[in-house]
Amino acid sequence: MALALGPRATSAGYRLAAFDQVGSTNTEAIARAREGEQGPMWFVTTEQSAGKGRRQRAWIAPRGNLASSILEVMDVPPATAATLGFAAGLALESALQQLSLEANMRRAGADPLKFQLKWPNDVLAERQKLAGILLEAEAVAGNCLAVVVGIGTNVVAAPTGTPTPATSLAALGVHVGAEELFTALSDAWVEFRGIWDNGRGFAEIRRLWLERAAGLGEPVSIQTGTATIAGTFDTIDETGCLIVRTAEGKHLPIAAGEVYFGSAASTGAA
Repeated sequence: MALALGPRATSAGYRLAAFDQVGSTNTEAIARAREGEQGPMWFVTTEQSAGKGRRQRAWIAPRGNLASSILEVMDVPPATAATLGFAAGLALESALQQLSLEANMRRAGADPLKFQLKWPNDVLAERQKLAGILLEAEAVAGNCLAVVVGIGTNVVAAPTGTPTPATSLAALGVHVGAEELFTALSDAWVEFRGIWDNGRGFAEIRRLWLERAAGLGEPVSIQTGTATIAGTFDTIDETGCLIVRTAEGKHLPIAAGEVYFGSAASTGAA
């Protein structure tokens, strides 16, 4: 089965660059934007050798996993573009729910698989990391912003030794290929990209995201690079910041950081 766009994505005018193997789909997308590509265009592979996640961590996709990046050129401020990552999480969660129906039927008597969204950009299954999302943006001609949303999903294998334990669809009993997942993801992207609507629909995206949020209302600790902030995960605000309610009752907005469930004493655990 070849990597292919879904019917909804095709009808919406999306295009596809599929690779047998590539260093980084995000790098390919950004390079194409610098050459004048306007998108919307997907860059996809089932084997990525030099990808990266947040904070420049390596994101290697061995053969059979899915590395995908969507390039969209838009006239929005960078702060608005940053909220597109929440729509990406919703799109992937929707595709995963669709493809896990058969696996859930086989789990007779057991709780169905539940996919959750971890701020700011992970998709979890059973509290383990299944996918990561990385946004990159660069100014291009015409005062526009080339936004690349990289979505890496563990389909057949997951890395070990990660700060948050990782899992794969195969380990969860969801036996689908990267090709099938991408087709579903490309169609789901059209839906949630449309709801987001260049940031105008972020209120609805925020509502949907919070319905699927991991750790909402629970103890959380965030490493910001210079400090560890502990409290309760209260919500995300209208800009996408995580709001932590401290023991003193203060509401602190967090724009970036590593999130761990539990108290400050358990920072470093999932």
